[in-house]
Amino acid sequence: MHPAYSVIAFTTASGAGYGLLIALAVAAGFNLVPRTPTFGFVGLGLALALITVGLLASTAHLGRPERAWRALSQWRSSWLSREGIAALVTYFPAGALGLGWVFGEAVPGQIVTAAWLSAPCALATIWCTAMIYGSLPTIRAWNQPLVAPVYLMLALATGSVLLTFLLTVFGYEARWAAAASLLALTGGWILKSRYWFVIDTARKTYTAEAATGLGRFGAVRPLDPPHTQPNFVMREMGYQVARRHAEKLRRLSAMTLFAVPIAVGILLLLLLNLPNFIQVALAALAVLSAAVGVLIERWLFFAEAEHVVVLYYRGGTA
Repeated sequence: MHPAYSVIAFTTASGAGYGLLIALAVAAGFNLVPRTPTFGFVGLGLALALITVGLLASTAHLGRPERAWRALSQWRSSWLSREGIAALVTYFPAGALGLGWVFGEAVPGQIVTAAWLSAPCALATIWCTAMIYGSLPTIRAWNQPLVAPVYLMLALATGSVLLTFLLTVFGYEARWAAAASLLALTGGWILKSRYWFVIDTARKTYTAEAATGLGRFGAVRPLDPPHTQPNFVMREMGYQVARRHAEKLRRLSAMTLFAVPIAVGILLLLLLNLPNFIQVALAALAVLSAAVGVLIERWLFFAEAEHVVVLYYRGGTA
């Protein structure tokens, strides 16, 4: 499918924001980070800013953005509707966490309670986002059980990399966050590699032969194209990326999204006496590299997906 930049921005920014929110919430719940107002303001402010920017970017892909609120009414059947509701619900515990962290607790246990409510709400929102794509049987590359776990793991990975950077900037202990990012990045690499393997080797069930029931007679192809020039459906649903380019982009994504941040995490763990400015520089490198990598990964996620409707226009397989 044609990679829409607004959706790429939405899924990457909101994923990193929710991942950072989860990391901060868990850290606050276990009292792993100082509850200083400045750190809480910067950390939670960055998480909520990424989430909000991502959600706003998603509306740019709509034909009538002012009607986006109507999607919330279809929660019984639509993962998009469930995602919108989950995103709105997440703001409440996240807001309570931020207020308690920055201005002090209005009631005893506000920070811990809000933290343990924020994390599952953020996880549920990421899952709903992933299932918008994973629930579509008409797109073989998306209708895979690995799609949602990959989305979750990449959100946790980018969020933990961001938290490691924030801790080094404030001069706090960051080794535990670096260790958490190593686990998330390694898990994300394994899941993403498995996803690529699955979509490359899975049997292509969407074929012109299967659609027409004429496969027993041999290969099926249309006599004439349905249109004399590309139309909207072909531009949006029939977008193709050359195999050799996809392989290069996969390697580049794996290097920038996983290999470089993992190497940085190992350095931060093993070289305990590094000056703080070097730790900050290394953590910043990991953030920038992961940002580039996740953008490439998400572009490929859309570019490599082919809608079954292309059977009508091109024949062959989808």
